Amino acid sequence: MPSTVAEAAMAFVFGLASGVVPVLNVELYLLGLGTLGGGTLLMGAAAAGLGQTLGKIPYFYIGRGALNVPWLKRRARTPPRWAERAERWRAKAEGRPLWALGLVGVSSLASVPPFMVVSVLAGTVRMPVWSFAAVTFVTRTVRFAVVVYAPGAALWLL
Repeated sequence: MPSTVAEAAMAFVFGLASGVVPVLNVELYLLGLGTLGGGTLLMGAAAAGLGQTLGKIPYFYIGRGALNVPWLKRRARTPPRWAERAERWRAKAEGRPLWALGLVGVSSLASVPPFMVVSVLAGTVRMPVWSFAAVTFVTRTVRFAVVVYAPGAALWLL
């Protein structure tokens, strides 16, 4: 049992860190966890999903203008190729809360459009933080469950 808790704690910490610092790849970490096959894989996916959710909340608050952390603001800047698209999404999302939730869900699940950009956008359009966090947690956990179970599924197919 202690190894399961330790694995979940590590998945949470890595998920949190990769949520704030996108160069850290939580999917690679979870792929390794799935390959080793220890503990409860779904618990690891959920822990990483919670960590990622908490890691995206600062970007959400940057979009709201409530957080002024210079290095995070630099990371949150929309890449030039996404700036025009982000403005169109913002215009659509402001009057359509379900569309905004759908965009957050799709981006969180598929990372297209980039989820960091969508996290800032969600704050910009004044989406309630609880709905952003709930959709993010569920969709990230689903994404991470697919990743963590992929090695076992691949072995089963062979």
